[in-house]
Amino acid sequence: MTTRLCLLFTLLLCAPAARADDAADLWSKSCKSCHGPDGRAQTRMGQKESIVDMSRAAWQQAETDAELRDVIANGSSHNPKMKAYKDRLTPEQMDALVRYIRTFKAK
Repeated sequence: MTTRLCLLFTLLLCAPAARADDAADLWSKSCKSCHGPDGRAQTRMGQKESIVDMSRAAWQQAETDAELRDVIANGSSHNPKMKAYKDRLTPEQMDALVRYIRTFKAK
């Protein structure tokens, strides 16, 4: 019983870290080339397309989680090069990306 309880606690404690790692991997594979590693869009494509700096406090405050998730799912009406990912990512992955984007807040 004690071994099972320890295993359960270990799995519960590691689960958030695993999701964060998954979101970072998703970001690197799907978003980083335009939005940069830190959401500041200091990439060639980010500058070419005038992509917004997601680390800005004003942007973070203005955009709701629902709005971010909608852009991830359906693409951007402001920038047609921002692809829709609703057929490529699960709802859980999109939610994880929204949480990951929230980590870009400027300190």
